[in-house]
Amino acid sequence: MGFEEKATVDPGQYPPPAEDESGLVLSIDWSKEEEARAKRKLDLIIMPLLTLGFFCLQLDRGNISNAITDSFFEDVGVTQNEFNVGQQMLSLGIVLFEIPSNMILYRVGPGKWLTLQLFLFGTVSTFQAFQNSYGSFIATRLLLGITESGFIPGGLWTLSTWYTRAETAKRVMFFYFGNQFGQASSKLLAYGILHMGGVGGKAGWFWLFVLMGSFTIISGFVLGFCLPDSFRNPCPAFLPGISFFTKRELHILQTRVLLDEPAKGRKKKSIKLDAFKRAFSNWRLWSHVIITLCNNGPQRAFDTYSPTIISGFGYKKLQANAMASVGLFLQIPTSWAFSWVSDHFDVRGETVIAGLSCHLFGYVLNRIFTDHPNLQGARYFGVVWTQTFGTFSHPLNIAWMSLTCEDSEVRALAMAMVIMGANTAGIYGAQIFRSEDSPYYRRGFTVACVVLAVGLLVAVARFIDDKIHKRKHNTVLLAHGGGETSDDGSNGEKGITALERAAGVTVSVDADVKRALNH
Repeated sequence: MGFEEKATVDPGQYPPPAEDESGLVLSIDWSKEEEARAKRKLDLIIMPLLTLGFFCLQLDRGNISNAITDSFFEDVGVTQNEFNVGQQMLSLGIVLFEIPSNMILYRVGPGKWLTLQLFLFGTVSTFQAFQNSYGSFIATRLLLGITESGFIPGGLWTLSTWYTRAETAKRVMFFYFGNQFGQASSKLLAYGILHMGGVGGKAGWFWLFVLMGSFTIISGFVLGFCLPDSFRNPCPAFLPGISFFTKRELHILQTRVLLDEPAKGRKKKSIKLDAFKRAFSNWRLWSHVIITLCNNGPQRAFDTYSPTIISGFGYKKLQANAMASVGLFLQIPTSWAFSWVSDHFDVRGETVIAGLSCHLFGYVLNRIFTDHPNLQGARYFGVVWTQTFGTFSHPLNIAWMSLTCEDSEVRALAMAMVIMGANTAGIYGAQIFRSEDSPYYRRGFTVACVVLAVGLLVAVARFIDDKIHKRKHNTVLLAHGGGETSDDGSNGEKGITALERAAGVTVSVDADVKRALNH
């Protein structure tokens, strides 16, 4: 085995992997230019579609925070603390159905399942406009959580199947731009839509749900006609038999992924019990879940109440929605910069720790400013800072966690675990800001500081463990003639040979290509 100079076969003739595990014969028979073109085409198809789906999910999940600056509480008949219970029901629905949703996705494919989910939660979101009691409010929030469950880990798992590990962090961050842009846009759009109050005799929040939910349903058609399913079935759900990729492009894209991680060529039809054992017994995966629990609870609470907090500074309620979008728009270039550093310098843990530190500092500022209520500008700066650094540690943490997963089954479960952690955080986070603590929320900000400090300590401990583990792993590789492993888990030529022995993969490289690689 190993790198052999031999004639390559027609790339379109490579058979698909067998039902379970089998050896694969991989051939690097393309130029860097061909690979770049194929990857660019993949980026232009996959990334905008998944990001659009996340954008819609965040619109439908987060528009409730804008509705409560209107007459929502009075019209529906709920109090702030009852509203918090509804937010907990949303997160509970997601947590309960996260893993079942991912098991369905793993079996039927992302093209079909993610498309269906957009139609489902878009419909539920639209019909939120007709809620008129505490019971209907609780029911729609729970149903929205159930229909949204699995979409985020499903999108993350889809990225992991199309891209190499070294490319994951940047794509995950781009995927989360949909979330960030949805958070920011929903508040800006709400400023305009809520002015429709009185149209058709309906409140502004009615039109908020109708318009944003309808947009999600329309986006479901876009995914259905455009989102490819997998390497095995590169066709959209609504266009079976039609692929946007040539056989040559699919060969290049799939082979480069298998060279990076041969286990991806041994995907099974369903997730087996052994995968559950390997995922749930891996304490390193659980450390990433804890980091998510600590980061996302305060962030979810703050995102929900940021327009309300700003209006408490003395600004008009509808104006507060527009002002609450500023930090979220600033978060987009900031998170891009962090993801670029994470990818370019291969510093996964360091960027997560830096992001958590900045997030924690935001809550420290907010807590300090509660003792100085007349400093309107300073208090607003605290809100903007918190929003700017509040979310992106989560996708960076996910990219870091994905490098710990040993195969696609464990990765699918790990994605579900971490997103379950994010939504479990939403359950406790929904109660951080309560009516008896308003309008300054001194207790709420104090709790957020403590929780984030715990998450930061866990991230530092995981970072230290990561360095120790990789040092030991590199020692073993060098002892057996393999190359050193970088933080993204990639190896040099000797490292690929070591992977061959572990996974039953034969790698062949054309003589010309081999000379180019060595050069």
